[in-house]
Amino acid sequence: METSHSFKQLGIHAELLEALEKEGIAQPTEIQKATIPLILSNRDVAGQSETGSGKTLAYLLPIFQKIDLLKRENQALILTPTHELALQVHRQIQSLSQHLAATITSAAIIGNVNITRQIEKLKEKPHIIVGSAGRILELIQKRKISPQSLKTIVLDEADQLLDEKNIQTVKAVLKTTYKDSQILLFSATLSQETIERASGFLKDPEVQRVTMKAAVVPTITHQHFMCEQRDKLELLRKLVRHLEPARALIFVNKTEEIEKTVERLKYHGLDAEAISGPSQKERRRKAMEDFRTGKIPLLVASDLAARGLDIKNITHIFNLDIPEDPQLYLHRVGRTGRAGQSGIAISLVTQRELPLLHKIENVLKISIPLQRLSFGKVIGENQRKEHRSGKRGKLSTK
Repeated sequence: METSHSFKQLGIHAELLEALEKEGIAQPTEIQKATIPLILSNRDVAGQSETGSGKTLAYLLPIFQKIDLLKRENQALILTPTHELALQVHRQIQSLSQHLAATITSAAIIGNVNITRQIEKLKEKPHIIVGSAGRILELIQKRKISPQSLKTIVLDEADQLLDEKNIQTVKAVLKTTYKDSQILLFSATLSQETIERASGFLKDPEVQRVTMKAAVVPTITHQHFMCEQRDKLELLRKLVRHLEPARALIFVNKTEEIEKTVERLKYHGLDAEAISGPSQKERRRKAMEDFRTGKIPLLVASDLAARGLDIKNITHIFNLDIPEDPQLYLHRVGRTGRAGQSGIAISLVTQRELPLLHKIENVLKISIPLQRLSFGKVIGENQRKEHRSGKRGKLSTK
């Protein structure tokens, strides 16, 4: 029986419904329910929802539906703050398009790669262009992209695109486009300041905020280990050796610590790579691809570097540093335990960080029980004391 929350009821056409079915997507997420009808009605939209909530399809499905296949021209532009996110969106476009009778074409246009090859791609007039604002602006100025034909422009992870570092370039791109183009903003965090910065080019926008109500996926096991700051890397190394995670994401708070962490893990014989802003683009791309395909089991990142990334089959999350914001903890651990699979979130905590951990427990209403590593075995501390929930987490071992 069809519900009022089906993709069909949201206004998605039959051919796209079949494509979604082939992709294994049956029901729309909350952000898709909230924004798809508005986007189809050509409203400017600002949408907020957490990582992994389906924001990409929330804007791609209406864009696909509005593409005029009879016109060989650029019709939609998707700006992203990172190259990894641009390639991820590009892959999603290709994946969805392969199930359609008529192919919707796209091109990933990012900086620090061969511009000549990108110009060749643009000669084919792809329907959708996705990439970084700087390189896209450069190609608009070279008259290789026709901004006047763009009907829809998306700012994906808009809070980053509209920060002080990027806003002038983004505005320069938008100024070249048709004044009646539809503008869509999507982000995991969408502050009022970001909305105000966008007010100059948004037309009476519909703001839709879909936030998680302090709910963590029940298939995730949460734990923490106490140690001194200087001992964190050593404890992480021991836990990785003990657990042998198939694919683990390691979070640090400071971007400048990412490379140091990778170097120390490699020194101890562990296969790890990094994604961070200062990394060379090709190295970042290869690290992401190797992690995605399972060639390397450990990927080290900050919250900023990992924003918007959606990687399947992550078994473990390690918090080398405790995030100050409980919502960041939610975003981090939400990358494991997906699609009914189990996942483990492990935090390495100093005495000084303990109040942050308790804050996370209280705000998210979860238990993050204390564990210790003794003679190669993980043992729950204070076993006589059951937590408020009556549950005590256990590590699964291989």
